[in-house]
Amino acid sequence: MFRGQHRRVTIFFGASDVVLITLAFCLAYWTRRQLSLAHEFYILRPVVAALLVWSMLVWVGLASWWDIYDRIDATRPRVILRDAFRQCLLGAASLVLFEYGGRLDLSRSFVAFFAAWTWFLLCLFRLNAGRMLGAFRREFAGHHYVMVVGLGDPALQLGRQLEEAALSYGVRLTGFFADSSGDETPTEIQLESRYPVYPISAVSDLLRRHVIDEIIFAIDSRRLADLEDVLLLCEEEGVRTRVAVNFLPHFNRRVYLDRLGSSPLLTFSSTPHDEVRLLVKRVTDILMAGAWLVLLFPFMLAVGLLIRLTSPGPVIFRQERCGLNGRRFVFYKFRSMCEDAEAQRASLEHLSQRELALKIPNDPRLTSVGRWLRRFSIDEWPQLWNVLRGDMSLVGPRPAIPEEVEQYKRWQRRRLRMRPGLTCLWAISGRDEVDFETWMRMDMEYIDTWSLALDWKIILRTIPSMLSGKGAH
Repeated sequence: MFRGQHRRVTIFFGASDVVLITLAFCLAYWTRRQLSLAHEFYILRPVVAALLVWSMLVWVGLASWWDIYDRIDATRPRVILRDAFRQCLLGAASLVLFEYGGRLDLSRSFVAFFAAWTWFLLCLFRLNAGRMLGAFRREFAGHHYVMVVGLGDPALQLGRQLEEAALSYGVRLTGFFADSSGDETPTEIQLESRYPVYPISAVSDLLRRHVIDEIIFAIDSRRLADLEDVLLLCEEEGVRTRVAVNFLPHFNRRVYLDRLGSSPLLTFSSTPHDEVRLLVKRVTDILMAGAWLVLLFPFMLAVGLLIRLTSPGPVIFRQERCGLNGRRFVFYKFRSMCEDAEAQRASLEHLSQRELALKIPNDPRLTSVGRWLRRFSIDEWPQLWNVLRGDMSLVGPRPAIPEEVEQYKRWQRRRLRMRPGLTCLWAISGRDEVDFETWMRMDMEYIDTWSLALDWKIILRTIPSMLSGKGAH
């Protein structure tokens, strides 16, 4: 529904988790105390407080990270049970880590009881959350009366969505305004129920005689300028107004209002724009790339020495690539081909299995060591320096060379709108066996569904893929 109501629902579910975790802790403590085991069980009050605070932070943090609160009141029971199980499993694991870090001595059976009780209570509450929220909104929030301006398909679709929101959100669609007058203008609209249609000139009179909480304009963009007086009237009356923007290109996935000084800007974005989450992604890149560079440094020296001893040419291969929004940067990797590989490129392009990106099975330019480096992605290790510099990210579309980018179709250029990465969806779906078109579409899927959780999922699945060498040519 609307963002404000969605925010309240998220806070409601977060607060309910805190209460249920506290109750589960008490029940787990009581259950463990009832067991007649060899060791007497008790937890000091300061430790209880620390465990509870830690558990609340982890459980609520996991639910927020996985967007569980966004779908509790509208999802299937199976998904609710699964989400709660994952949340409790990782929550219990974090509790064990907290125990070791704090040098505590917790009973393993208590941790198991705590996870089990939490899972049971979360499932019991969430399976009934939809009905509870509906009753709460109806009894305490009151009805929210809405009217729609427009009679076209967008307005009718909006009317149906408002009808669907009636039970869960207490929204009441009370009628429609015709944005123009004429003999063919209907007097009522039939959806699930019948709704009266009023002329737009009747807005002032209806605002005085009826309860109207807000008016939504779902009309052609060219009509908005003609209805400026109506918008001004609503502002003077204190009636909230909204404008449906589905008259604008539908492929813009995110629409939000921003400001530059005092100037309001309606912003459209088809790529991730959440500055806070992108900042977390960047901090993660810096920390992990820095740590891996330190850990791998001795091995990188050994690989460099091996390359130097087995084939002539530089150890590090440098190439210009396209980064975020087309920015050019120098891309680093261990040299896996002969010294004059770039000069041979034109004569071998006909052997490529991909439409644009050159990918030749059993490439004759590969050195004996280079073939091994490619198989296990060891040649990519120097790109951790690109990640540290900010040219790349750990996860993102692979950086392309400028000549390939110039041949992209228009829809493929959107992959440049996200910082390129060491790995992405294609790397866990067959690596070099993925054809070019599928590769591009996987990059678009990553951009459209990006989240911090997705990044970690890709990283964790990339590691066994690299170790196995499967799919690498």
